[in-house]
Amino acid sequence: MKRTLLAGLALGFTIIGCSQMPSWVPGSGWTTLIDGDKGMENFDRVGDANWRAEGGAIVADKAAKGGFLVSKNSYKDFDLRVEFWADNNTNSGIFMRCADRKTITDKSCYEANIFDQRPDQTYATGGIVHFAKVLAPAKAGGKWNTYEITARGSKVTVTLNGTKTAEMDHSQFASGPLALQFGNLPPKGDPGGSIKWRKVQIRAL
Repeated sequence: MKRTLLAGLALGFTIIGCSQMPSWVPGSGWTTLIDGDKGMENFDRVGDANWRAEGGAIVADKAAKGGFLVSKNSYKDFDLRVEFWADNNTNSGIFMRCADRKTITDKSCYEANIFDQRPDQTYATGGIVHFAKVLAPAKAGGKWNTYEITARGSKVTVTLNGTKTAEMDHSQFASGPLALQFGNLPPKGDPGGSIKWRKVQIRAL
């Protein structure tokens, strides 16, 4: 009887512990694409950015024209969690459901922007460029940040550091790869600040 009671208590504590486990931990349906300085094999390079593993992250800080890491797999409906570090003048973003994996633009994908100094702040950091204005002004420069993005059908929600910064209902792009950007700054095409990706995890819905 005592053994049965103890076993029941142990099972109960296990269930409670699992219910409190963060949803992105291994074994909970999430796929890790970048983990520290590992994971570049999960992406193809487009453009001329100097992507490399450095200091526990995947980093880029130089390019003549800019570049992307494009996921080898395509995704339709998903939860996405990304940890990144950006300089104050970084021009970057997370591109989703891209229509053409060889030509990545903010008009052929949905882009969750990382660009504190964007001339038009309507779609600066936290917004979805051209499609969803920034709901709450956000700055990412000089610190580690966490993007959490949910795409379910035509509805996309973007949360930055726990605050919802954009949402939209738009059906132009239904499926496609992800792309992580290192861009240049307009209008002269000067190299922007560095971008570092420390964690990229995705879960199909």
